[in-house]
Amino acid sequence: MKIEGKKRLWQQYQKEIAGDRYFYVRSCVRQNFFPGAEAVFLKIMQDELGKDVYENPAHTSCTGIGYHCDIVPFDTAMTVVARQFSLMAEAGYENFVTSCITSFGLYSEVLETWNHFPEKQEQAARFLHEATGRPFARPSNVSHASDIIYKYRHEIAARAQYRLVNSLTGEPLKGVEHIGCHYAKMFPSKGVGGAEYPYVLVGMIEEWGGEVVDYPERRHCCGFGFRHYAVRANRGYSLSCSRKKFESMQPYKPDFILTNCPGCPMFLDRWQYVISEMEGKTYGPGNEGIPVLTYEELAGLVLGYDPWDIGLQVHQVSVEPLLKKMGIAYDPDGKYLGPGGKYLGRPENPANIYFV
Repeated sequence: MKIEGKKRLWQQYQKEIAGDRYFYVRSCVRQNFFPGAEAVFLKIMQDELGKDVYENPAHTSCTGIGYHCDIVPFDTAMTVVARQFSLMAEAGYENFVTSCITSFGLYSEVLETWNHFPEKQEQAARFLHEATGRPFARPSNVSHASDIIYKYRHEIAARAQYRLVNSLTGEPLKGVEHIGCHYAKMFPSKGVGGAEYPYVLVGMIEEWGGEVVDYPERRHCCGFGFRHYAVRANRGYSLSCSRKKFESMQPYKPDFILTNCPGCPMFLDRWQYVISEMEGKTYGPGNEGIPVLTYEELAGLVLGYDPWDIGLQVHQVSVEPLLKKMGIAYDPDGKYLGPGGKYLGRPENPANIYFV
């Protein structure tokens, strides 16, 4: 096929991503898992790129986890979503940006429902007014925060202090990209590259100098699956899903794993520790794990942000091997300092996996 034809086909896998004036809603779980990630997004967007990003402290959880665990009815979820959109319109914004992949999937599902069943939109507007007195509104554009970082990946590369290149060998670092299931599998047209060729994280890795690892279980679920983990008896299934991915990627010797979903980095990070404790097995060289980062955290490292300021010390798989490969200067003692430089203490070393 001629290159012009390929370009035309690839255009079918693109999405519209707004360029500025974003109404940003945080995730209800990300701040507990990796508390620095959302702050890094805001710093990059506002301080580095000069974009207008607005947060309203009155916004709530989207109810996505409760909805997918069959606890929150869809009509209730639609009403909560309608309230979020009403807050956006009240603040004078039209471009809705969500930090959470599950939220992104739910917002997409609600909007698609309203498109195909106008009576459900009328019902949501009525419920919203009865419950809150608020007027109904819809966004002009809905994007996930990883879409925004992807859109400005070139600008971030132009400001880069470090690249995804081994500082000792000059070779590109190998990255595994893991896309959250609710990003494009539910509604392929809503994600960059669709379900077959998701490019939102690939584009970042390649633009910042890295090489993307392809491996057999590349599109396998991380193991969260809501009921797989929320129900205690199912957690062995959650662990086995992540283990299947680790076993599949290990022969390709990745230097890091990059994710765009709240649950995925938590499970791909934590389960490596659990497997090391249960089986004495690790998936990096020696007894190292494979560092797991969110797209904001990786962008922050590329821009030269201090790894402890962006919260990398809360990861259970140590990130120091990746920092050393990238040539990033860091203070080892700063890892265990809290506000005001107070020493918080060093946790007990795990039995098998490398920990600094």
